[in-house]
Amino acid sequence: MTPFDYADFDGHESLHFFNDPATGLEAIIAIHSTARGPAAGGCRHWSYLSRDAALTDALRLARGMSYKNALAGLPLGGGKAVVLRRPGAHSRQELFAAFGRAVDSLGGRYITAEDVGTTVADMRSIAATTRYVSGLGGSDAVAGGDPSPSTAYGVFLGLREAWCHVGGSGADLAGVRVAVQGLGGVGYNLCRQLHAAGARLVVSDLDRARVERAVAEFDATEAAPAEVLQADVDIQSPCALGAVLNERSIPAIRARLVAGAANNQLATSEDGERLRRRGILYAPDYVINAGGIIRVACEYLQQGTESEVRAHVARIPATLRQVLEQAARESLPTHVVADRMAEQALRAPRGPAVQRELSKVSHAN
Repeated sequence: MTPFDYADFDGHESLHFFNDPATGLEAIIAIHSTARGPAAGGCRHWSYLSRDAALTDALRLARGMSYKNALAGLPLGGGKAVVLRRPGAHSRQELFAAFGRAVDSLGGRYITAEDVGTTVADMRSIAATTRYVSGLGGSDAVAGGDPSPSTAYGVFLGLREAWCHVGGSGADLAGVRVAVQGLGGVGYNLCRQLHAAGARLVVSDLDRARVERAVAEFDATEAAPAEVLQADVDIQSPCALGAVLNERSIPAIRARLVAGAANNQLATSEDGERLRRRGILYAPDYVINAGGIIRVACEYLQQGTESEVRAHVARIPATLRQVLEQAARESLPTHVVADRMAEQALRAPRGPAVQRELSKVSHAN
């Protein structure tokens, strides 16, 4: 089977495979679209069950980045990289320097940044061999660095907006029960904001230390990873890996809302309809988790202070509101409406604002 035959191949512009035995690098870079600018998306470092699984993940994530960047109004296309975690003693610094050379070979068609399994230190190793990288660090004039707090902020705002549509009590989260699956940089920051807003937290992670920290700091209740989606809560917030919403898990969900940071939460498009039939509102992940790429874009373009990044992220609820209201009017799953809006943005002529931003991208390159 060729990549063209994969179910998740969706008009991707190009796929790139890299192998460097000396450093242990085995990586895939998927470019979905450069219609709005160079393809931007993070680099995921993960242990996959197979190379087929890694390719599927890269394809799904790259398409999601096209939609995310378009709906966030960024002058960027969509792409994603996966670096396969392999056994053996390899230098992490050399591994990511080799990945940087792979990115550089694409001549700026793809811009990388942090994702699951990668850090600011890894981005600095990448930056030793390419300039097409962001997430290194900011300055007084330009925001930058770790994008996860911005992602968490956008998810918090999106979750609160979505709760207005199902809770009937405005944006007040006091006493609302929220299950957060995954306590990495985004999940932990989201828990902190939810706790400050008065939410009652149920938390889950494969890492015991993360769970114990959240239980202690946020007075949270622990749930086993295999059971968290079945928790008796008002809101489910998946913040780990994707495809957790599927034909097996959806019938057991007791929440009224799903709003989380994980990419590609729906295993298939049909799962969005399954949620709708059960009366569970789904806030499309690529609508509400765009805060991180907004920060990455500002750093790469060398524009946007902390307050300006925060203001851009604060526009996420308005986009989500448009999706939810249109889905309600047309009795459609929310992801169908969000997909349609993103595809319209990808097809639209580049307006003056986007053209100005693209000129800055070209200058940066």
